Amino acid sequence: GAEQYIALLHSNGIKTMVKPQIWIWKGEFTGTLKMSSEANWKALEESYEDFILTYARLAETAGSELFCIGTELEQFVMMRPDFWKSLIAKVRKVYSGKLTYAANWDEYPNVPFWEDLDYIGIDAYFPLSEERTPTVALLKAGWQDHKEKIKSLYSTCSTPVLFTEFGYRSMDQNAWKPWLVDRHEEPVNLISQANATQAILEEFWTEDWFAGGYVWKWFVDHKKSGGEKDNRFTPQNKPAEKVLREFYKKY
Repeated sequence: GAEQYIALLHSNGIKTMVKPQIWIWKGEFTGTLKMSSEANWKALEESYEDFILTYARLAETAGSELFCIGTELEQFVMMRPDFWKSLIAKVRKVYSGKLTYAANWDEYPNVPFWEDLDYIGIDAYFPLSEERTPTVALLKAGWQDHKEKIKSLYSTCSTPVLFTEFGYRSMDQNAWKPWLVDRHEEPVNLISQANATQAILEEFWTEDWFAGGYVWKWFVDHKKSGGEKDNRFTPQNKPAEKVLREFYKKY
């Protein structure tokens, strides 16, 4: 289970984040989740609080360094801010590590409780370029407006920034709408993935207000994952993996 995975990662010198996520239907976007009545909101809050506190206790027992209280729940967060403030306080009573929340790339400016957390968490699927194979320079140029807004938020609340998810599929136009998961027939483009990975690392990893990031997506069975014929998110056994390894060794 989760505790065994955390122990295995710790034994290899890797720090961990416990990030419980709710799954709606067949993978529907969670950001639009909202209730139609106060009774339904209360039922959701009771269930979600129990869910999160269960995993917060697990994270404490396992010694996980970081805990994420939610992922891409924009409507839930915006419509019920008092619940989230209360939840954060309750989590801190059972978990002694650092806390974050994983906001979607277009949600993070509106989250009302960043100052109550230890990190501003962003799932960094920002649109950067419509080119089939954008260069690193073009992608870095596409980052500038987004980066300034992120830095401005940090300056406002003095909470360091963490990319709770970042990654690109190895396919054409992968930096146009990086969040898309349904374009299964797109041709493989390993260069596009490597370039996008290099651009995000070069733009953020040396900033003193930036705390790091978690790659989406990395599978346990490395030898059987990814590869040169795979157009999905994982960088495993692709040129993007080499880019990541070089940066993570430096920083």
